[in-house]
Amino acid sequence: MWSPEREAETPAGGDPAGLLPPEWEEDEERMSFLFSAFKRSREVNSTDWDSKMGFWAPLVLSHSRRQGVVRLRLRDLQEAFQRKGSVPLGLATVLQDLLRRGELQRESDFMASVDSSWISWGVGVFLLKPLKWTLSNMLGDNKVPAEEVLVALELLKTKPNLSSLAEPWRLPHCRMQEKAEEVYRLYQNSPLFSHPVVALSELSTLCAGSCLDERTFCLVLLQLQKEKRVTVLEQNGEKIVKFARGPHAKVSPVNDVDVGVYQLMQSEQLLSCKVESLSQEAERYKEEARRACRAGKKQLALRSLKAKQRTEKRIEALHAKLDTVQGILDRIYASQTDQMVFNAYQAGVGALKLSMKDVTVEKAESLVDQIQELCDTQDEVSQTLAGGVTNGLDFDSEELEKELDILLQDTTKEPSDLPDNPQETFHTNSVPNPRISDAELEAELEKLSLSEGGLVPSSKSPKRQLEPTL
Repeated sequence: MWSPEREAETPAGGDPAGLLPPEWEEDEERMSFLFSAFKRSREVNSTDWDSKMGFWAPLVLSHSRRQGVVRLRLRDLQEAFQRKGSVPLGLATVLQDLLRRGELQRESDFMASVDSSWISWGVGVFLLKPLKWTLSNMLGDNKVPAEEVLVALELLKTKPNLSSLAEPWRLPHCRMQEKAEEVYRLYQNSPLFSHPVVALSELSTLCAGSCLDERTFCLVLLQLQKEKRVTVLEQNGEKIVKFARGPHAKVSPVNDVDVGVYQLMQSEQLLSCKVESLSQEAERYKEEARRACRAGKKQLALRSLKAKQRTEKRIEALHAKLDTVQGILDRIYASQTDQMVFNAYQAGVGALKLSMKDVTVEKAESLVDQIQELCDTQDEVSQTLAGGVTNGLDFDSEELEKELDILLQDTTKEPSDLPDNPQETFHTNSVPNPRISDAELEAELEKLSLSEGGLVPSSKSPKRQLEPTL
């Protein structure tokens, strides 16, 4: 985990990335307390115990995540957390607590929980374990030896769990993806994803930038194997890896088809390498013939040309074999696609049958008839309501319109009954006229008649004499 090169990148006593807690450089009194050893039991002073544990446990996990490692050792952590020449004295207790809580696990125990028979160095983990570790476990001593390798389980799982890293400075700096998910993503985005199986050596080369060493790579594969996303098989001395085809799918065991595909892939690679080698050889013969021709060595040039032609014939034969192998692989991949489509069709037919179990043509026709009948009834009700209530009186709209036309014509023909405007000017006084008797009026009228007609009035019957004048 810790190396001199990484040590040289970080200045002693500094924190260039700002990943350590603020009190690391600012609070000498608290750091002296945190660097001191734990009490023998938490019951002595639970407050101090919890304070130290709450500081160091998240810091150890976040440090491992930042470094991109899943294998921890006490000695490496002590070197990583040196401060002004002092080493934290309670790291062993912190690792014991993380082991008890299940956040860390001994490498040997982790490998024992999964089928790790394909790992070449796995036997050494079990058989070459120092005797003192075994004796300490048998005697009940849970101290963590400085050289024992522990596995950070949270860094192996496919989904990060940052619940324990509540403070911002404890969050991971550059390794937000967990190792198992990172390896699967690398495989999924590579050309190897098109093949159902892949050689372990090719996968190791692909993941070299993510996994720092071979042991880390194998532990990541074991975690994927534990999650049933990967299976590993050793075939004729070669280890082949098969991934699940989907992010949430479970991997199926390696079958004869997978082995056959792997053998064809190996044959394709060998033929391609052979063709490349022969092509270079033919080019070399061509250059030799050109040099011999320039030097005037005709026979040597002819021999070189003959060797070139023989090599080209071999290349043609290998090309034919390579085309055959690639054609078989293409057919296998196509058949697998056809199988997936067939399974999808079959599942779709089953689902369709289940969903249409109670649906028949007769029921559908009956349902449509009922709907049409209800629609007709609704239309009739709407028309009835739109007609309104007439209170028993039925009027003919045509007769009403005729009568209205007659009224309009009569109105246009009738003269105006209003009197003409008077031509005389009427003068009104504010003072009322005095009352005149009937006799005075008759006398005045008689005077007017005499002046106009020249008739002599009669005193006995003025009314009859006035009539002709009028």
